[in-house]
Formats: sequence, structure tokens, C-alpha cells
Amino acid sequence: MKPAWMQPPRLSGRWLIILPPLVFLAIFFLIPFAFAFKISLAQTAAHVPPYTDLITLTPDHHLHLGASLDNYRFLFTDDVYGVAYLYSLRTALFSTLICLLIGYPMAYAIARSPKSAQGVLLLVIMLPFWTSFLLRVYALENIIRDNGFLNTALLHLGLISHPLRIMRTSVAVYLGIIYSYLPFMVLPLFATLEKLDPTLLEAATDLGSTPRRAFLDITLPLSIPGVIAGSMLVFIPAVGEFVIPSLLGGANTLMIGRVLWDEFFSNHDWPVASAVAIAFLLFLVGPIAIYQHYNVRQMES
Repeated sequence: MKPAWMQPPRLSGRWLIILPPLVFLAIFFLIPFAFAFKISLAQTAAHVPPYTDLITLTPDHHLHLGASLDNYRFLFTDDVYGVAYLYSLRTALFSTLICLLIGYPMAYAIARSPKSAQGVLLLVIMLPFWTSFLLRVYALENIIRDNGFLNTALLHLGLISHPLRIMRTSVAVYLGIIYSYLPFMVLPLFATLEKLDPTLLEAATDLGSTPRRAFLDITLPLSIPGVIAGSMLVFIPAVGEFVIPSLLGGANTLMIGRVLWDEFFSNHDWPVASAVAIAFLLFLVGPIAIYQHYNVRQMES
């Protein structure tokens, strides 16, 4: 029998469960993140790939480190990136709030409906996922454009005298994000609300609490985890959205996804584009990770 130090380490059941997602994150997040960070420290060059090497060999056979933080300094000197960051955060924040205001009553109604009807109602919520995201955006464009279904119907009913200009405005971007990401808000809220014990509301009613007071004191506090989960699922992809602003928004809808596209494919400035992506990722994910860390510690305590 081999000594203990010569035997291969055994993975516990917990590590066997955690290992697949860790490998997935390492391959599809950490490694691309490392490549992007490496490119962000380089400089633009007129060759393929369009950036300089970080480590080069000089003629006298010495290694030269070409890493620089100039691309990150450039982000603070050009107002375009600051405006794009702020506009993206504002658009994502208001879109998330509107999705919450619309999605919470929908999730609450589905959770309080009979079990036989919940499956049908959830199917209606998930039905848009069965079609392409791009097709759904194009469908919305056909509805809200100047000669689209919405303006045609309003003109036919006599509610307006001339077509509403919705396309190429910020309103179209909000409509596109809300229309596309509303299910991401409804489903986590439903999962949380459906698990609430109805006897808590019955006990509150027996103690003389009004329905409004019972909702504010019991239902709403207990549904906060679903609110946070749904808000993150909407806010995080919305803040980096590219397709919706490009197809529905105008020249003033300069979101960070469009800036990244222009830097990569129009300007071919990969180092600056990588710096924009890294800075945005740290700016966005950092506070969320800190919040999740303290939230988990609070739940454990």
C-alpha cells in the first residue's frame, strides 16, 4: 500500500460539483480577460494583430517590456468614453426600474394564480425566448417606426394627426431593452414569490393587518432576493447592450457597446478598445462582487 503522501488527492463531493463551473469560467472568462488585459497594455501598430508585443528582444539580446498604462490614461482625457459610460449606466438603470415596476405585478399575479394556470402564464412569458433576439428587435422596429403598426393604428383611430417619431430616439432604446429583458425580471420574481408561505398573510389578516400593510410588511421584504436577482439579470446585460442602440437608437444614443464596436472594427484600435472593456468590467462587476460577498456573509451569520 502506498503512503498517504504518494496517493493522488481525492476531490470531495463539494469540489466535484464546483469544478465544472470553475473550468467553464476559467476557459470562457478568465483566459479571455487575461488576453484583453494584455492587449490593453500594448500600443496600436500597423500590422496583424494591430498591437505591439509586450515583451521584445532588443538587438543586444536584452528583453524589453513594452507594457504601458497610456490607454487607461487616455480614457480619462477623452470625453466620449465618460459620456458613453454614464449614458449606458443611466439607460440600464432606468430600464431596470421600469422592468421592475412592470414585472413585479406580473410575477405576483402569476404566483397567486391557480397552479393549473401558472404553466400557461409562464409559457407566455418565456415564449419570446423561442425566437431569435435579433428578430425580436427587428419586429419591434417594424412596430414603432414612422409607418409601422403603432402609428398606423393610432392614425386610423384618430388619436394622433401625424406619426409619432419614436425610432432613432432614446425612447426606442428603452422600449427595446424593456421588451427584450422583461422576462429576466419576471422569472426570478416569480420563483421567489411562489415560495412564500400564504399562511403568513393569513396570520397578518387575522391580526388586523390590511392587505396593503401585509404586502409592505411581509410580501415585499421576503421578495427582496428575487428583486435583486431580477435587477442584476436585467441591468448587467442592458448596460453593455449593442444591438438595440444600433438598430433602434440614434446618433445621440452612444452606449459603451457601440464604442467598443467602433474601436475594434472601425478604428482598429484594439489596445484602447481592450482598455475600455477592462475598465468597464471592473467598474461594473467590482461593486456587484463586493455586494454579493457581504450579502453572503450576512446570510451565513
